[in-house]
Amino acid sequence: MNPTPPSPNQQQIPESQYRPYLPQEPSEDAAPVRIGTAVNAWGSANGMTHWSNQYSIAGVYGAHNHTLPGSGGFFVPTYLRDSKYMERLENAHKAKVVAQKETAAPHTNGHLTSLSKNSSSVSLHKLAPSHRGMTYDIIEHQPVAVFEGPTPLPSKWLELDKYGGLEIVGDGLEVRYTGPLRTHDHEAAAARADHPMPSQCGIYYYEVTIVSKGKDGMIGIGFSGPKVSLEKLPGWESDSWAYHGDDGMTFCCQATGKKYGPTFTNQDVIGCGVNFMTGSAFFTKNGVFQGNAFRDLKDINLYPSVGAKRPGAQLGVNFGQSPFIFDIDGMVACEKSRTMTAINSVNTKQLSPPLSEDGLIKELVAQFLRHAGYVDTAKAFATEISSESNALNKGSDGHFEQFTIQEDLDAINRQQIRAAILEGDIDKALKRTNAYYPDVLRDNPLIHFRLRCRKFVELMRESTELLSGSFEKRSKPLNGHAEEFFGQAMELDEPVVNGENWDRMDTEEMDNSRKYEEILNETLRYAQELKYDYKDDPSKEVKSTLELIFAMFAYEDPRKSPTAAVIQDSGRIPVAEELNSAILVSLGRSSSAALERLCQQTEVLVSDISELGGPGSLINVQHDFLKL
Repeated sequence: MNPTPPSPNQQQIPESQYRPYLPQEPSEDAAPVRIGTAVNAWGSANGMTHWSNQYSIAGVYGAHNHTLPGSGGFFVPTYLRDSKYMERLENAHKAKVVAQKETAAPHTNGHLTSLSKNSSSVSLHKLAPSHRGMTYDIIEHQPVAVFEGPTPLPSKWLELDKYGGLEIVGDGLEVRYTGPLRTHDHEAAAARADHPMPSQCGIYYYEVTIVSKGKDGMIGIGFSGPKVSLEKLPGWESDSWAYHGDDGMTFCCQATGKKYGPTFTNQDVIGCGVNFMTGSAFFTKNGVFQGNAFRDLKDINLYPSVGAKRPGAQLGVNFGQSPFIFDIDGMVACEKSRTMTAINSVNTKQLSPPLSEDGLIKELVAQFLRHAGYVDTAKAFATEISSESNALNKGSDGHFEQFTIQEDLDAINRQQIRAAILEGDIDKALKRTNAYYPDVLRDNPLIHFRLRCRKFVELMRESTELLSGSFEKRSKPLNGHAEEFFGQAMELDEPVVNGENWDRMDTEEMDNSRKYEEILNETLRYAQELKYDYKDDPSKEVKSTLELIFAMFAYEDPRKSPTAAVIQDSGRIPVAEELNSAILVSLGRSSSAALERLCQQTEVLVSDISELGGPGSLINVQHDFLKL
């Protein structure tokens, strides 16, 4: 099982190309910063590959940071793209957006009202007859629950977390020192970002542009804990680390610094990065890596922080909203390559003796096909593997179990039930389930409930498609697209005899209208059944699910509403998988395939070793190993 090969913008550039242009690695006495449990299982905690954008700034890696359209400022730094951390963060953001839309959606006074048998007898807030030709009781749709996601990325300087004399402008991305001249040695003003650097991403990086250094260039750039005083430059207080521009020194939790790199002045771009996997921090200047500055970072929340001491200082920050000067993508790719090399070097010969790794993978695939009910595919796979083994006559796979798949009536039945659900024919799936496995739905009432809810969703989908199709047919001739309405084969100047085409159009519209009314009435009756059958059910899931699906009545086109996710085809898949698992359990078999469990366990293990920036933080199992 090999990982997906790196994309062109992730190809490594030989370190030898960079070394002549980089300063020497700092000595072993680089300021310690302690980071508790963060360790690097595959590399030194003190050293790091030298990377610079000296040659790649023109586009060797070719990627650009980007802000998602319509995302309210949500952005994805390129070095975090395709990472598990970013995937989780994007999902949390999308859930938040959906919840906000749900909150703004039409709703009632908070009570789940009944679907009356006379569909036109009730209206909400004197609601006029709806697009469906009648009024309904509208069921309140509660906001979708938003689960707590990973630590958000820093995105701006926080107005409430700065010292007086600093002015934050430019959407929180610019800091200006407007206060008085600080005459005492350790007097200054600092600001912190709105969120800490997320250790789950493995490596975090941001850059600061010195728009104006002010007098003497007394500027500090680094990071600090949440409780550090903001009356001094970063690095001068406990739990604070920084690189200063006036003397080129680094300061680690005290006012005494160590020589580190060059000073910086107007228009210089200073980068600050933390490698949570190695517990070290580094800085860059104008795209050139300056070496590790701190090591053994504390296990606390670390916030990007800047400070200034003299009037006229002005700093702009880039937290990843724009492309970076330093090639942080290359550094992350290098670290990830080390991890992938370590993974690929693991000896798997003893995972499942006497099978070899190749034999184990084949067995997992074959078992998955049998488990899922893909009888024909499983037979074809077994035949191919058998032929291949005989042709190659591999000695190493001498103990590999030959596939002998017999007709599996249960597998065929399960596949037919699954296919019916995936096609949206819930009635057929229910009928076959009750015929072949009469105890399954009785013993799994929640699965039965979800199937019935899916049937309601499919009825709403069908009625919506009929209604939108009718509107499209009426609108096309009015918009100058008569040829699309009548069909491409018809000539526009062909005479219409006795208006037969118009008659046909009217007949089709009448048929569609009649069918629409029939499906709509069936949908209403079925909604009444669901409401009645589950009116006394104490389950919160039952109540919230009914509110969710009934909310579709409130929208002209549920496919374009906050309930859109409910009506999508993808919603059929979990219902089909859940029913298939329940049937397997009723037959005394495992509810999931060994391959599925293996992938799930791998995800959990990688997530576990990714905490606090562990070695798994750069690995995304789905993207790196399972994505085709």
